[in-house]
Amino acid sequence: MVSHPLIELRGVSKRFGGVRALDDVSMTIESAQIRCLAGENGSGKSTLIKIISGVYQPDKGEIIIDGAPVERLNPASSMEHGVQVIYQDLSLFPTLTVVENLFLNTYLRERRSTVNWRRGREMAREVLARLDVDLDLDATVETLPTAGRQIVAIARAVLADARLIVMDEPTTALTAREVERLFRIVRGLQQQGIAILFVSHKMREMLEISEELTVFRNGQKVAEGPITHFDERAITLAMTGRHLNTGRFAAPAGADVQTPRLLIEGLSVGHEVHDVSLRLMRGEVVGLSGLIGAGRSTLAKAIFGLRQDVSGRIELDGERLAPASVTDAIDAGVAYVPEDRLSEGLFLTRSIRDNAIASALGRFAPRLWLQRNRARAATEKMFEDMQIAAPNTDVPVSILSGGNQQRVVIGRWLMTDARLLILNGPTVGVDVGSKEQIHGIIHDLARNQGLAVLMISDDLPELAANCNRVLTMTNGRLTGELSGERLTEDALESALAAVTREGGA
Repeated sequence: MVSHPLIELRGVSKRFGGVRALDDVSMTIESAQIRCLAGENGSGKSTLIKIISGVYQPDKGEIIIDGAPVERLNPASSMEHGVQVIYQDLSLFPTLTVVENLFLNTYLRERRSTVNWRRGREMAREVLARLDVDLDLDATVETLPTAGRQIVAIARAVLADARLIVMDEPTTALTAREVERLFRIVRGLQQQGIAILFVSHKMREMLEISEELTVFRNGQKVAEGPITHFDERAITLAMTGRHLNTGRFAAPAGADVQTPRLLIEGLSVGHEVHDVSLRLMRGEVVGLSGLIGAGRSTLAKAIFGLRQDVSGRIELDGERLAPASVTDAIDAGVAYVPEDRLSEGLFLTRSIRDNAIASALGRFAPRLWLQRNRARAATEKMFEDMQIAAPNTDVPVSILSGGNQQRVVIGRWLMTDARLLILNGPTVGVDVGSKEQIHGIIHDLARNQGLAVLMISDDLPELAANCNRVLTMTNGRLTGELSGERLTEDALESALAAVTREGGA
């Protein structure tokens, strides 16, 4: 009996107006295979996923499933062939329970007039057992952590008789421990005969989880093969077409003898942060790492005036800082780029210009009347300085890639003449080429303008390569500092693992 690939694409092309999204792409996905799909934002990954799932029709080429060509694949027929896509938003019903989310699709598919909740609970328990996880079936999905919601989405796909599950950036908001659990689930699905197409920007994850790797650049497949044929440098070169800078950032000479740009002494915030003391000098990029729940974001929000249950002392350039509001913090020279740029950082339907001036309206509208020429000139300068890839500043930020959206957020805050920039997850969901450009912009601002940067990140390679010092934090307390030759990915990982073993998690 001849064995056919689960899905095969032959010479698939797709254009949108004058934009070539996919150009003569061929790719094979075997049953029970874990394949990683890599590429920068705009490389064609999302278009490929939507063609496999029947959302888009290819302009040219063939889609072959189980050895037979498929004409006019649509979302319904794609699911009938066993294709399930788990997008970043997970597409769950947040106010429904776990069992309701899991059973709803089965109920609709079978077109039943009554709901057999006993059967639904049995199906839910069985599928969670297949995944070797335990969830409260009666918990509403919105109360679950990100990892829990993701498990619900995976379980729902399995219940739909998935033969291929596409996971789009599944680890973006997960801790290292949650990523390990996800990978165990993925390998368990593989043992059950289910193929996985895993889309990620994170090199180490690609190397750990995938068997085969396909790399896209500018709509073309530029590299493919067993994962054993790749390392981080080879993947980066294939994705970007160039070797990226891997040098470590060094603080400017003499910075340590000046008045600290940021000085914190004995700071406590509610029940989450306890007796934190630190200093940042002009031109420094200092990292802050720790497990989720360690208090990093709480500390940042206290500096930015988002928390009022604060004790201790904060100084900016030697002057007391006790912001009663975000406006007070901005006026003092503090800027904060939040962890979730889509829900907290941007007005997606508004233009780049409107987003850019949103944090500096007092500067451009001192008498509640917008000085349009000044605002336009300042926005154009920011647009150029931040190297934003867009036709002009009039386009809505919703059409930008993740990397360009992040540049808009950072650039907007720098238009407030900030002296201290707090970056919370500065490159989450950003491809490797855009990451390097964002890091380069931050380094230039630190070196040339004396900007002090506090970089909060779970990405240990990012911290090791882009900070002159990294502080570790656990259970609301600072637990260590790494700098110089001691600042390596392995040393950071060991430091965090040590506090976890001591009960810090």
